[in-house]
Amino acid sequence: MKHLWAPWRLEYIKSADDEPGCVFCAAVTGDDEERLVIHRGRRAIALLNKYPYSSGHFMVAPIRHIGEYDELAEDEVLELHRLASAGMGALAQLYAPQGYNLGWNLGRIAGAGVVDHVHLHVVPRWAGDTNFMPVLAEVKVLPEHLAETRRRLAEAWPEGLYN
Repeated sequence: MKHLWAPWRLEYIKSADDEPGCVFCAAVTGDDEERLVIHRGRRAIALLNKYPYSSGHFMVAPIRHIGEYDELAEDEVLELHRLASAGMGALAQLYAPQGYNLGWNLGRIAGAGVVDHVHLHVVPRWAGDTNFMPVLAEVKVLPEHLAETRRRLAEAWPEGLYN
């Protein structure tokens, strides 16, 4: 059995409850560049993960502050998944990932860093995108600054999708 270690996530997990307010609600009302927002829809937003597993790792979240998946309205669920799909299209155009991990972490025990505002992770993957740096040096190497990734994905976002 092989293990994938992500020690840089421990810092985030330990401090997740210390952050004032909700990161997703702050993104809904905040500045796109500062909050790493890629796209604003009618019922949901897409934003980069500030603590990514890989370059281009983004999340989609409903605009409404909702803590339980089953509280989402049908139109919210549809828009969340459409935004995830649109973001995957933008990632494919810009970075050509070889695969994706999509996931809902619902509840702290399931790995949710933010437990009271549901969100879907979209993580692009490439062959060999894991290396020794996180394990040996507790350093995550990303080839591009988050601000640049945000700008490029926002510009590549498909036109007309919930604008």
